[in-house]
Amino acid sequence: MKLRSAARVILVGAPGVGKGTQSERLLQRFPQLQSISSGDLLRWNVRNKTALGIKVEQTLKAGGLVSDSIILRLINNELTTRGWLGRPQVMTLQSSAMGSDSETYSPGDNHMDPFMSAAHRGFGSPSDDPSASFLLDGFPRTAAQADQLDGLVPINLAVSLKTPFDVIIERISGRWVHEPSGRVYNTTFNPPQVAGKDDITGEPLVKRADDDEETYKARFQKFQETSEPLLEHYARKGVLCEIEGMSSDEISPKLFDLFEQRFCE
Repeated sequence: MKLRSAARVILVGAPGVGKGTQSERLLQRFPQLQSISSGDLLRWNVRNKTALGIKVEQTLKAGGLVSDSIILRLINNELTTRGWLGRPQVMTLQSSAMGSDSETYSPGDNHMDPFMSAAHRGFGSPSDDPSASFLLDGFPRTAAQADQLDGLVPINLAVSLKTPFDVIIERISGRWVHEPSGRVYNTTFNPPQVAGKDDITGEPLVKRADDDEETYKARFQKFQETSEPLLEHYARKGVLCEIEGMSSDEISPKLFDLFEQRFCE
């Protein structure tokens, strides 16, 4: 299916709702659509020991959060390198966000403040070419982050995915993860080709420490607290849509229809 205009999309949903599954299916159905993952960009930098990767590695290992300004720098430079955004004039990583060894700044650096101000002024108009379509994964997660992102590149579709709480609880009990890449499997609806092994590398899969009911309830409560203002932000922008379903197979056709109505007609 060919897109006729650029799709700049985020999927919002509780942990375990199946955002990863829906993302993969969208990428398969719409070949012009590409994934931009803040987590992948960070992991690439850490794995390749770039200047940015060295600065954020300890934060990531400790389970901390990398500053919003660094994530915005990564996204900005990735979009710019792909030719989807006007080239920034100040405070940029050189070359690709996934390939730069140029100077970067750690969370909390005062050097980042000029970038944040510049982001709100805008760096250039995003491309409307269908080939500049992307799913943005991992950012934004809060209304404040969404507001910062608006100054860089406006999202034109935010989809809220909803599945009943008890269904998700059952789902996470069968979830397994390949930690180095972040790939997620489920023994019920998305099993690995070989039980307990990652499809790409063959490395062992693990259970997340927080994949138990009590921990999930706390995560779900936290998600609700942060997602409500985020969804309200995109509702005010007029780009929010909600899709409900009991399973990924029920949600996918509705999501495809939404994409076709928005970007293919």
